[in-house]
Amino acid sequence: MTVTTTRQRTGSRTRKPARRRPRRSTGQRNAIVVLSVVTVVAIGYLLFFSSLLGVSAVEVSGLHRVSKASVLRLAGVTEGAPLLRVDTAAAERRIAALPQVADVTVGRSLPSTITIEVVEREPLAFVRTATGTHLVDRTGKAFHRVGKKPAKLPELKVTKPGPDDPVTKAAMAVLDGMPDKLRDKVRVIRATTPGDVEFTLAGGKQVQWGDQRQGDRKAQVLAALLSRPGSVYDVSSPELPTVR
Repeated sequence: MTVTTTRQRTGSRTRKPARRRPRRSTGQRNAIVVLSVVTVVAIGYLLFFSSLLGVSAVEVSGLHRVSKASVLRLAGVTEGAPLLRVDTAAAERRIAALPQVADVTVGRSLPSTITIEVVEREPLAFVRTATGTHLVDRTGKAFHRVGKKPAKLPELKVTKPGPDDPVTKAAMAVLDGMPDKLRDKVRVIRATTPGDVEFTLAGGKQVQWGDQRQGDRKAQVLAALLSRPGSVYDVSSPELPTVR
């Protein structure tokens, strides 16, 4: 008797064995590693040593009293030097040493430009010293020598002018905190202690201000007092002002 076996079909297909990916030989793997290293080295060379990304321009902005030549000299950036190797922090420190400079930022602009943004000190007054007439900023720092006194700035008169002198700091704080309309009228500001700041207005009127506290209140009281006849206006105690 012949027995016939019938193969039953099911709903799923017979899976084909997965094809194995050909393995790379050791030589191929080594070649890929070497190629990767060479690529990294080449890119590093182009970025940090090649003149292909070298400095071709230095742009300086924000200058008024400082010369561009002095900024470029202190920046010390060599034309053709790799852009990414320029020590921008060191350049900032050297430029910031200029007395006229309040702040400076040195940056890179791809592919080949160094940018230098300078913020110069703003004069708020001037001071006469043994070395001449100098502009003074809000901190009390004398930062720029001028040939003659500025027509639109008040003169600072203190014993030891400088940013570390408490009397200078108090006088400049008073001047800096004034409304522009009042500051424009001040011709001389003086003090012997931080608490006895006084100033002379255009026309010769004297104002006794006291310390730097309650500046806004003092300015309001003074504006009202100046309409009265007198030569000395005392607002050191704004609650009890006097005119004489």
